[in-house]
Amino acid sequence: MRTVYVNGSYLPETEATVSIFDRGFLMSDGVYEVTSVLDGKLIDFDGHAVRLQRSLDELQMKHPSSKDDLLEVHRELIRRNEITDGMIYLQVTRGNPGDRDFAFPPEETAPTVVLFTQSKPGMADSPMAQTGMKIISIEDQRWGRRDIKTVQLLYPSMGKMMAKAAGADDAWMVEDGHVTEGTSNNAYIVKGNTIVTRHLGHEILHGITRAAVLRFAREAQMKVEERSFTIAEAQEADEAFITSASTFVMPVVEIDGEAVGEGTPGPVAKRLREIYIDESRKAAV
Repeated sequence: MRTVYVNGSYLPETEATVSIFDRGFLMSDGVYEVTSVLDGKLIDFDGHAVRLQRSLDELQMKHPSSKDDLLEVHRELIRRNEITDGMIYLQVTRGNPGDRDFAFPPEETAPTVVLFTQSKPGMADSPMAQTGMKIISIEDQRWGRRDIKTVQLLYPSMGKMMAKAAGADDAWMVEDGHVTEGTSNNAYIVKGNTIVTRHLGHEILHGITRAAVLRFAREAQMKVEERSFTIAEAQEADEAFITSASTFVMPVVEIDGEAVGEGTPGPVAKRLREIYIDESRKAAV
C-alpha cells in the first residue's frame, strides 16, 4: 500500500484525511507542484521549490517548511514507496479555518500540506515519444493568473476530455487568436533552426521543464524566439512539441487534423528530449 504525507505524518493512503472545511476543497485555494523521479532521484527539484515559493507568495499564503525539509519529505516518500521512475505530487492549501467563508482565514491558520507518489516505470521511454501526439485547439477559458500554479484545474481537465472525444491526445488553448499553452504543458513550434514558444507572462505557467529545455536549446546553438504564435502558423511549422515535468519533451505530429511537417516526430524535438533526459539525470538529486 502506498505511503503518503499529510501535515507532518507519513500514513497509509487509506488512512489519510483532510478536513471538509479545508479551503483547497471548498475554494480551490491551494497550489501544487509535480516533480519527476528518474532512477530514484528528483529532477529539477530546486526549480519546483522556487516556483512553489512564488505561487505561495502571489497568493499571500504561508510557506509550509524550508526547501531542505521538503526535499527530505520527497526523498522519504521515494524510499518508502520504492519509486524508481515516477512523480511526486505536492499540494499546499490555505488550510482549515473551521468553517466556510470567502474571506481568508486568520493568519495563524496552519496550511495543509499533502504529498503522494505516482509510480511510472519506464517514464523516459514513453512509446508516444516515437509516434508523437495529436492535438486539437480549444478556446482558453481559464482565469487570468495562469502563472500561479493553483489547483484550479477544472477547465484543463475538460480540455483533455474534449481532446479524447475528438480522438486526440491533448489540446492547445487559444486566446485572442494565439496559442497560450497545452492543458498541462507548454507549447512549441519549430521553423528551420528556430524554436518558437510563448513569452512568459500571466497567460501561461512558467514551466520548469520549459526553462531547462530552452537553456539546453541555446547551448546547442539553436535559435529561440519567445513570442506568441497562431494555430495556422503551428500547422505550417516543420515541427511542434510540448514540455512538462511528466512528459519531458514530447513531439506533436498533428494539430486539428493537419499533419505537422512530415507527420512524424522531428529531429529538433527528438534531440531536445535526449539532451533534457541525459542532463536531468546527471543533475538529479
